[in-house]
Amino acid sequence: MSNTTELLASAPLGPLTLPNRLVMAPLTRNRAEADGTPTPLMATYYAQRAAAGLIVAEAATPNAVGQTYPNITAVHSARHVAGWRQVTDAVREAGGRMFLQLQHGGRVGHPATSGLTPVAPSPVPLPETIFTPQGHRPAVVPREMSEEDIRTTVADFARAARNALDAGFEGVEVHSANGHLLHQFLAANTNRRTDGYGGSVAARIRFTAEVVEAVVTEIGAERVGLRVSPGNTVNGIAEGETEELYPALTERLGGLGLAYLHLVYADPDAPVFRKIRAGWPGVLIANPVLGEELSTDAVRRASERLLAAGADLIALGRPFLANPDLVERLRLGAPLNPVRDRYFMYVGGATGYTDYPALGDGTAQPSSASSVALDGPRVA
Repeated sequence: MSNTTELLASAPLGPLTLPNRLVMAPLTRNRAEADGTPTPLMATYYAQRAAAGLIVAEAATPNAVGQTYPNITAVHSARHVAGWRQVTDAVREAGGRMFLQLQHGGRVGHPATSGLTPVAPSPVPLPETIFTPQGHRPAVVPREMSEEDIRTTVADFARAARNALDAGFEGVEVHSANGHLLHQFLAANTNRRTDGYGGSVAARIRFTAEVVEAVVTEIGAERVGLRVSPGNTVNGIAEGETEELYPALTERLGGLGLAYLHLVYADPDAPVFRKIRAGWPGVLIANPVLGEELSTDAVRRASERLLAAGADLIALGRPFLANPDLVERLRLGAPLNPVRDRYFMYVGGATGYTDYPALGDGTAQPSSASSVALDGPRVA
């Protein structure tokens, strides 16, 4: 069978059988209520994309201090759970399956947004401004987490995972990527600790490992995924020892029987990709590096390269964002809608969110000719 056929073939994932190997990557879209509660508009958005083999819903914070930007989702209150239940019910009714990404922003946060001073492994501020309800503001120096803070945060992740299952998700993805809290513990420039959580590779992977292990204890390994982004410098990250960090992390977690490991911006030619694939015993989801101009052929080629290199599932962000019927477009070789960068984040509403047309809608395809990217690099 050809690789394209393989991309659209069914695949096992823990207790699930996915109808295809295409995963909708988690995409921060800032359409929740101010307190993090998902909205009915979000239920429409995700249900439109239910043909994906798996949807990994956008990052939800496990506690209040973990909030990154305005109007992002959360999963630490009964109201959040009820809001997410509307989303998962809509997706399930449309034939889909969902995991929820759990993300703590760490130093990527601001008191103007959360009302709290951000926490981080060390008091090293984000080297750039951050978006708040009052617009872009200078980052603040985060408070260094005590070991009690670390234990509390680990417990918050486990509780959030239980909440996610109560909200109707099939499982959760622990986010240890893209410069957020768990990634900050991995990176040498943001983790300057001298206790058991900093310094050596074994110490720097400890927090991520303990979060994953706690979540596994709470809901079962077959319902837990982990997302990492080796070498990614977003949000001011400089890891150091990248090719040692990730094999060490996957070795520690490889025996748990996780549902999957998810690699962001996966390069099948990179040594770290090959090391991770060789050492990871389970399902590997790979998110390909795609150029600014998306096309059916470009998406297909990038996906096929990763499948040939050993990926089991392919996670796509922008293609799903702009094409609610992406699976059908790839099956038919039909053109893709262009992405309107202006509506990635911060703007709210249905425009650039639920109004992308499916094939046969008879709606004029949206134009990106006059778009201005507001925060494109933070969207996969």
